[in-house]
Amino acid sequence: MVATPIGNLKDITLRAFEVLRGADLIVCEDTRVTSKLLTGHEIRKPLMSLHEHSGDAALAKIIKVVEEGKDVAYVSDAGTPGLNDPGGKLVEAAFAAGIKVEPIPGASALTAAISVCGFPMDEFVYLGFVPHKKGRQTMLTEIAADKRPCVMLESTHRIQKTLEALAGVLDERRLIFIGRELTKMHETLYRGTCREVMDQLAKTSSKGEFTLIVGPQPKR
Repeated sequence: MVATPIGNLKDITLRAFEVLRGADLIVCEDTRVTSKLLTGHEIRKPLMSLHEHSGDAALAKIIKVVEEGKDVAYVSDAGTPGLNDPGGKLVEAAFAAGIKVEPIPGASALTAAISVCGFPMDEFVYLGFVPHKKGRQTMLTEIAADKRPCVMLESTHRIQKTLEALAGVLDERRLIFIGRELTKMHETLYRGTCREVMDQLAKTSSKGEFTLIVGPQPKR
């Protein structure tokens, strides 16, 4: 399970290169995305896609390749496998088949944001992508009631609505952090109350991929 860059193509480890170059097959979410990464580093290997809509047949095919004695590397479109990608299903299938699984750590939007948010993160909740409709308000209300920092992901199309909804349920003193386009050319970090961050976004841009952290409950 190989971590790949989340933006800056230099954010890949020597060990990841070694594994990808030595693999007999590279499984990925989108072959077009992974082809760009591999081509940029002059790595040419057979590719097979495994995405959110892939069924058990695809998993069985990959397991069979490993059982034939070949080395398989899995990469998500960006970052560390197992977070919001089909990597977890593949690992589950591998364990069930008695196949050795090895993590090759590296870039992650989650840990990148945590490292620069400025909140105590000894304990936190990771929630993935904010739901589009069903369960959305319930999730935001639960975040407001939780004393721990809460980490989530949001898209350019909904970041404004999510911030407005959070402003309506959070303690007005509670701080949030946003990492926009982390490691990319237009990386921007925002920190403050919901209203302050909304003002900061209005002065810069709401385009891109967002990692959002709601800080811990403020002390009374």
